[in-house]
Amino acid sequence: MADVSDEPNGTSSAPSDPPGPALPAGPQPEEIRFFGTTWVDHDGGYALRRVGVALGSLAAAAAGAFVLRFAYEGLESGNVGRLVSLTVVVMFAICSAIAFAKTWESFGRRVAPSKEDSSLRGLKAIGFVGTLVAYFVRSLFEAPGEKLHRAEYEQAKAQYDRRRSTRTGNPAARRPKRKK
Repeated sequence: MADVSDEPNGTSSAPSDPPGPALPAGPQPEEIRFFGTTWVDHDGGYALRRVGVALGSLAAAAAGAFVLRFAYEGLESGNVGRLVSLTVVVMFAICSAIAFAKTWESFGRRVAPSKEDSSLRGLKAIGFVGTLVAYFVRSLFEAPGEKLHRAEYEQAKAQYDRRRSTRTGNPAARRPKRKK
């Protein structure tokens, strides 16, 4: 196959891709699942996204409860006994309550990964209905995690502005002159 480049070393003299848009200086907001960065200025369909997240999480929680109902009916038709059926219902209720509490807590503060969180992962998976209900309730007020992200973003902007603020005068001129 013949080399079609114009340059002797085999490279093309065609211009490279034009540079992309310059990134703005300073801290950038962190994206939130389903919302991207629309939470910053509440633009770009933010209200519709909140409605969508609320309805979606409520529908998913209802579907999950419906599936759990079928599981309970399966236990009943299997004649496993009232104690086992009651234990399963109580277990799902406790797991859902813990999942709700942990999810709600994660909207308000960053939780450092720990062994406790990894050990609760299975419990939170069993209580998925609680997580979905937490998303539903939180999305009625704001994007889930928006308050935390906004506080962190405002703090980062303030720190950036303090670092970038210009000094008045020349600092070298303020140094006392040495006596000879």
